[in-house]
Amino acid sequence: MGQIRLREWREEDAPVVLRAFQAPDMRRQSAWPVITPQDAIGWIASWEGAGHAFAAVLDGRVVGNVAVTRIDDHDTGWVSYWTLPEARGRGVAAAATDELARWAFGERGLHRLELGHRLDNQASCRVALKAGFLPEGVERGRLHYDGIRHDVERHARLATDPVP
Repeated sequence: MGQIRLREWREEDAPVVLRAFQAPDMRRQSAWPVITPQDAIGWIASWEGAGHAFAAVLDGRVVGNVAVTRIDDHDTGWVSYWTLPEARGRGVAAAATDELARWAFGERGLHRLELGHRLDNQASCRVALKAGFLPEGVERGRLHYDGIRHDVERHARLATDPVP
């Protein structure tokens, strides 16, 4: 795998966003429905003032998203990530999440980054661990999708943690 680069999202990235949200897991978990090209443009625009979202670029192609939001007065932020189905299983999400963490600690001055994944999403757990986010515990019944409650494992990475 080449080197992951992060950059701001652009309106012309809308086809990538639309394709990403066609994946069943993305549709099911997303609070933002992306069904049309206009929805994808809206998704990109929605990040303005909501946090810091970056397109993850590999070999000149956008392959995913990483973001830090909900930044609070304690210099803590919430991390999220996704990749296109064809980019999964190649270390893309972990590399992009690690790059985001380095940016958040170095440029944004945050101290703590948190993320969570459903217990049945072991791929997301591997991403978190490879990106240096240590498990901190399970939040029982935290998420609710399709009438089913899901437990979530919380992970965190501190600015003072060793770099993975």
